[in-house]
Amino acid sequence: MIDEIVRDADERMAKSAESLIEQFKRIRTGRATPAILDSVQVDYYGSMMPINQVANVTVEDARTLSIIPWEQPMVPAIEKAIMKSDLGLNPSTAGNVIRVPMPALTEETRKGYIRQARQEAENARIAIRNVRRDANNSIKDLLKEKEISEDDSRRGEDLTQKATDKHVAEVESLLSQKEKDLMEI
Repeated sequence: MIDEIVRDADERMAKSAESLIEQFKRIRTGRATPAILDSVQVDYYGSMMPINQVANVTVEDARTLSIIPWEQPMVPAIEKAIMKSDLGLNPSTAGNVIRVPMPALTEETRKGYIRQARQEAENARIAIRNVRRDANNSIKDLLKEKEISEDDSRRGEDLTQKATDKHVAEVESLLSQKEKDLMEI
């Protein structure tokens, strides 16, 4: 019973860390990566689609993305979607190839991105602590119903705390790696 609660909590905490990784992909560094455009939606004949489902997105060089739409009429729609996104990117078109140069990060934008990364990491830590609280409440409910002993309750809370510590350390590691990436010139 307790093992199920702890296992479920551990899985939910791991999902919070995975979500943080996805959030970090949206914070751009000075390097070009197709993941930056994952959140950009394009109007594809009346329905909104991610860019990677209407075009081939590749890294041309360290600071340039190359986008080749599968259909020629999609070029202006993709350009418009990239400009409307809050990524601060300026695409340029040559025929049916859209090139998106990654502007060099200024000190001010780096600090802004680091603040954003820290906020995302804090949100992940909060989510992990909320999962811990839910698991501990479930364990306390079992104790009230006298389905488990006090020793089992304490053991379950200790296991939950160990899982929490592990996932918070993972979040800290991810944050320090992202900060290091952002400060690279």
